[in-house]
This record gives sequence, structure tokens and C-alpha cells, in this order.
Amino acid sequence: MPIGIGSMILIAVAALLIFGPKKLPELGRAAGDTLKEFKNATKGLGDDEDNPADKKDPQ
Repeated sequence: MPIGIGSMILIAVAALLIFGPKKLPELGRAAGDTLKEFKNATKGLGDDEDNPADKKDPQ
């Protein structure tokens, strides 16, 4: 179920009323940083499992 333009405007107005205009940029920045860290962490997990044969101890 996609979110329409009217719903997005309603959410933005509610966030503005709840958090205020000074707090919104900080919240957006924090959310972006969190998503960036999550993306980096999940990328690292995928790299660990790519090729376990390369991690064998050569003798």
C-alpha cells in the first residue's frame, strides 16, 4: 500500500507540530547516520560469508 502525497503532508505537519522546526533537522541527520551505520554493518556481514574457502589455513 503506497503512501500518497496527502498522507506524506499530514505526517510532515504532525512531525513539525510534535518536534518543532529546530529539532527536525537534528532528527533527520540522526536518522541518516543510523541508516548509514546499519548499511555499513550489514555490508560487512555479507562480506564475511562470501567465500569461506579463501579463509582456509594453507599448509
